[in-house]
Formats: sequence, structure tokens, C-alpha cells
Amino acid sequence: MHSMRPLFVVFTFLIGAFCQFHGNDYYNQRQNRQSSGICPQPNGTFPTGTCDGYIKCVNGVPEEKLCPDGLLFNAASGPQAYPCQYPLDVDCTGREQIQPAQPTEDCPHQYGYYKLGDQNNCGQFKNCVDGRGFVFDCPEGLAWNSETYRCDWPDQVSDCNAEAYLGFTCPPDARQFGFGQEEYRFFRSPNDCQHYYICIEGKPRLYNCGEGRAFNDIISACDGAENVTGCAPLNQGPPGRFSNQNAYDKFNRF
Repeated sequence: MHSMRPLFVVFTFLIGAFCQFHGNDYYNQRQNRQSSGICPQPNGTFPTGTCDGYIKCVNGVPEEKLCPDGLLFNAASGPQAYPCQYPLDVDCTGREQIQPAQPTEDCPHQYGYYKLGDQNNCGQFKNCVDGRGFVFDCPEGLAWNSETYRCDWPDQVSDCNAEAYLGFTCPPDARQFGFGQEEYRFFRSPNDCQHYYICIEGKPRLYNCGEGRAFNDIISACDGAENVTGCAPLNQGPPGRFSNQNAYDKFNRF
């Protein structure tokens, strides 16, 4: 019996040390979890270590929450605003980690705005809501800008080929054909009189004169279609649209 006592003492010491070490580790983990849920103020929403997680405090009681997939917590949002917003409006510096994506057949994330098409077809985008995709068209002549979440001039969209998308290339020396100030040059559309282009720094922007009107090269502005030489009503298609007959042939020669 006496020969076993030293072994028993050593064994007891090792168990105690093991429990103390892991007990402290558990305590530290628990403290870390609790500290992440501390309310800096009695009421409000506050960031955590991830960009899509946050703490909601009501009367000093914290509750950890997670934004829907595709949205991020905006610490700068007002007290009345929904704290989960689109990535465009959120600064994730220092808390870049987010939850895994939850893609669907329609969408790469549950929420978000996403461009459709390639650089030659820039006018459509998809809005994903709860995993369902809704497709929208930008207004005529505009392209979807993924950097600003809005429809913009094609020449202002980095991944859009304005010439291919609009079907028009500005002449190399546009001053010979255009009107107005040197940086703003106007050209009637080669397809119909109702549309025209403004070339800005060699890139086209499409404009529409509106129903029953046409672009007049002489005054470099929209005018009544009856006042524009070479424009005739289309026999088919929507009312109020007019085609170029030979008025644009001179442009095609250059």
C-alpha cells in the first residue's frame, strides 16, 4: 500500500492540472462569447467580428443576430434604419468574414443586385430577394453599373462596351460632322430619326427625341418630324417613329 501512495499523489496532481488547464480554457471561451454579446449602450445595434453579424440590444439585453445572405451589417446606419444593407453601403474593414453563400437556381446569394449579359449587352440586371431573381431593364440607352447599383451611361460603366452595346461608333474626327461645342458632338441615329447620339470623348450616348419628333441636323436639336428633311413615318412598328431614307447616306461614306 505504501508503495502505491507516491503514484496516487502524482496521478491526482496530473488530473488537477489537466482540469485546471481545460477549465481555464473553457472559462476563457465562455468569457469571449459573453464579451461579444456585451451591450455598449442599453439600446441599439452593434458590430461583431464578422461583417454580416451584429448584436441587438434592448434595455441592456444583448441578442446576437445574422443578416440575410447577401446583406451586411452597416454600423453607420441610423437607429430607425434596417441594419442589414447592400455591400455597396457597408465598410467591412477589420471584419471581412461573412457567412457561406446560400445560392439558389436564380441567384448567387439570397439578396443582391447582379449584372446580366456581357460587355456587349449591358442593359439588364437582376434583383435577388429571398433567393428569387427579378430581371429588370435599364432605361433606353443606359447600362447597369455594378459599382454604383444604378443604371448609368454606358461609357461610365467599366465592364460595358458602349459602341457595341449602343450599335454606334463615333467618327474619328467628329468635329467634321457634329455640331455644338467640340467635346459634345451630335449625330442622328443611322437607324431612325427619332434617336440621336452625343459623342463625349469619343464615346456615344443615346438620346430619344420622343414620339412624333426627330433629330434635326440643321439646328442640332429635336424638332417636329415634319420639319426634318429625309425622315418619313415607318410603315410598320410603333406610331410616331420615323426612319432615315437617304439623309444618313453621307455619313456611311466616311
